[in-house]
Amino acid sequence: MILYLDTSSLVKLYADEEGSEKVRELDRRASAATTSWITFAEARSTFARKRREREFTEDEYRIVVEEFEGDWGRYAALEVSPDLLRSAGDLAEKHGLRALDAIHLASALSIIRQQGPPIDLIFSSLDKRLVAAAEAEGIDCAPD
Repeated sequence: MILYLDTSSLVKLYADEEGSEKVRELDRRASAATTSWITFAEARSTFARKRREREFTEDEYRIVVEEFEGDWGRYAALEVSPDLLRSAGDLAEKHGLRALDAIHLASALSIIRQQGPPIDLIFSSLDKRLVAAAEAEGIDCAPD
């Protein structure tokens, strides 16, 4: 199974939050983990916010960032191309998504198109609107 992680799910691999164990189990079962390159900036932003809001100590923050950057190469990260952005724009309009969520959905759909059916891809997100849009596009989503 290929696991597509949006940022809300990927962050759970590094921060103990509600739902972290479910995402970690999906990650353990996956043959490959994929995401978009935007996840790199979004995750780093989230980690920095957690430090500012004192959810991470300075030491915890440094460790998490080091682990994340060390792990980044294991994720098959999709480039954000002009075609992908066009697709994301269409998906944002169609499903009422925020821009970065639409990029995640467009990225997952791009993987499915590249691999061709049948593909065993699970989309993991904690954003209910994004999950509903992914399901409407025919993508299997991780259970809550």
